[in-house]
Amino acid sequence: MTRSLVTGATGYIGGRLVPVLLDAGHTVRVMVRDEAKARAHDWADRVEVARADATDADDVRRALDGVDVAYYLLHSIGTGKDFAATEEHIARTFAEQALAAGVQRIVYLSGMDPADEELSEHLRSRDRVAQVLLDSGVPTTVLQAGVVIGSGSASFEMLRHLTERLPVMVTPRWVHSRIQPIAVRDVLHYLAGSASMPADVNRRFDIGGPDVLTYLGMMQRYAAVAGLPKRRILPVPILSTTLSSLWVGLVTPVPSGLARPLVESLRNNVVASEHDIDDLVPPPEGGLTGFDRSVELALTKIQNLDVPTSWSSASPAGAPAAPLPSDPDWAGGTLYTDERTREVDATPDDLWAVIQGIGGSQGWYSWPLAWRARGVLDRLVGGPGLRRGRRDPEKLLVGDAVDFWRVETVEEKKLLRLRAEMRLPGLAWLELCIGSTDGGTTTFSHRALYAPRGLMGRLYWWSIYPFHGVVFGGLQRNLALAAEQRSHATTHSERNAA
Repeated sequence: MTRSLVTGATGYIGGRLVPVLLDAGHTVRVMVRDEAKARAHDWADRVEVARADATDADDVRRALDGVDVAYYLLHSIGTGKDFAATEEHIARTFAEQALAAGVQRIVYLSGMDPADEELSEHLRSRDRVAQVLLDSGVPTTVLQAGVVIGSGSASFEMLRHLTERLPVMVTPRWVHSRIQPIAVRDVLHYLAGSASMPADVNRRFDIGGPDVLTYLGMMQRYAAVAGLPKRRILPVPILSTTLSSLWVGLVTPVPSGLARPLVESLRNNVVASEHDIDDLVPPPEGGLTGFDRSVELALTKIQNLDVPTSWSSASPAGAPAAPLPSDPDWAGGTLYTDERTREVDATPDDLWAVIQGIGGSQGWYSWPLAWRARGVLDRLVGGPGLRRGRRDPEKLLVGDAVDFWRVETVEEKKLLRLRAEMRLPGLAWLELCIGSTDGGTTTFSHRALYAPRGLMGRLYWWSIYPFHGVVFGGLQRNLALAAEQRSHATTHSERNAA
């Protein structure tokens, strides 16, 4: 049984690698600075947690004790001007302690090192760290990747937000750089497989997906997969790296300190010069994942809302391209929410009965004129409007139509989730939930969720947001009142009967 240490286990790659190694039969120890972040993962109770400061040799040595394979997934990009010096110092400390601990192999995920090009500071630092580890005396596998495609990857998030938010872009020359992107699931495949390499292997390997594209091509392909109109992109040669990074920081939620080194790296062509890795770690069954499919996987969670609390807390089980709880706040697709909760003087049974009767002839409990107007507008643009009504006036089943909604989830006396089928520049859901307080009173929660598509989707949300207080506030207030009246009427009838 292989004993593996994963550094950076609360980071983008590390958090996704741990369950892959566990499923492959590894005994896993994770090295982290913050144990609480590690405990947020669903694999936390299956690993040993070693709390360590990567700059402290004693901490690192304790974490490496008894380890066969050490995954080096640490970096300091975006932490300041001296990040390269910090990265080299941490790598030397790790290399020295790995040799002293008798580690049999180090595996490091680096960036591609294009020949005959002046490297960006970010890629130079990655190159230097790779060489420190290769010279450590411990057999080392360095996997060199370009842009990693998956929700939470900083490079992918930059691509996602630039493409979704700007239908027309003025861009610098780096949009013509050639890039060989790779799906995060394929990166994880090669990382896990590198643990069993022969002891005499001590070298770099390029890893890349089946497609070679320009950055401009990736934006256009992303737009097509996401259902966006073709983007109009106007390259301007005078835009400097500094101006580009400031622009990216303004347009996207990626922090400017991280955007700058990423933008600088985009001036380099990152295309695999060899694929020798396949001789030692065969490609995954079915082959490497193409760019379009990689994007589809990264967008799956927001297209199929499958979370009990929020988009950012979705579990990644079996879906490494989806967000993790430990991903930064700016990672993952945009999901707007409007959430309201109130106590209701009614039994859960009576509140559920009213919730199940919503829509159709009963209506939506607030501003009927606004709901009718929205239905008419939807009909005018080819949507179903309010004409479908309901199948049954009292009970709802999964798959039922309710006006311009479709029932997606029914949890008896707990949750009704409706998915919008009206014509929208995005995806929308409405959740009606029943809970209780510590004192035993009934609570009624409403949550509207909206995943915008492109700039128009964002403009749509903010154009209707001022009316939410009237529409959704009235829905919650009046639906709760109807439940209370029903409950009081039931109580009165029971008293009369007695």
